[in-house]
Amino acid sequence: MQDTELEKDRARYGLLAVVVSNLAIAAVAVFGVWRLDGDKAVIVGILTAAFTAVSGTTTAYLGIKAVSNTARSIALGDGPARRHTEAPPAPPAPPAQRIP
Repeated sequence: MQDTELEKDRARYGLLAVVVSNLAIAAVAVFGVWRLDGDKAVIVGILTAAFTAVSGTTTAYLGIKAVSNTARSIALGDGPARRHTEAPPAPPAPPAQRIP
């Protein structure tokens, strides 16, 4: 039970860190665009960099979380690797030898 609570806390705080960092990136991008007063080339660069940072951070979190969940479920026996409880099929017998 304690392990489940720990995983929930990790997920909550990890998501909170991603959301806060994305908001900080967005705030800095908005401030930068506001201070440039219409220099379109630089504004496009700032917005592109902000979008890349937000998407990279979010994708990294979701990817790490997915791999962590998969590894945990396999380790606990809930994953697809442990679901196959039947024995593998026996190899086919070699063909019979002909006697001349």
